[in-house]
Amino acid sequence: PVGKVLDGTDDSGRHLREAGGGNAPEVGVEVTPDAADGWDVRLTFRHFRVSTPGTRPTAVTGRGPACLFVDGRRVARLYTPRYRLPGRLVPHGTHHVTARLYADDGTVWAVHGKPVQSTADITVSDTRPPGPKPAGADRLSDG
Repeated sequence: PVGKVLDGTDDSGRHLREAGGGNAPEVGVEVTPDAADGWDVRLTFRHFRVSTPGTRPTAVTGRGPACLFVDGRRVARLYTPRYRLPGRLVPHGTHHVTARLYADDGTVWAVHGKPVQSTADITVSDTRPPGPKPAGADRLSDG
């Protein structure tokens, strides 16, 4: 087996798998608004490659899926470094978009007992058009 499965778990209850060494996996996440009322999520990896769907559920060093979380709630399992996050999943306000790396057996890659992950904070402004103006709002007053 690769890495050591630790007693600890991540916040979703998955066991951590200590990667250790100088070739431990790393992930970066960048989130930008797209033109269709959603968000483009781009992941960058170091010492890691995403598996293809249907890969045998065995831990292999530096390989597995990435999972995307919004405010701690899992929204997608990723097998590519890009994802379109629908706007409905991130309503008005500030949100934390986190990418976390997993091994194919479902354990979470960890370094020094902490999950390998990266978080980007995004703030969604109210983009709805203003409501109708009250009657007479466009008239100038004489005062």
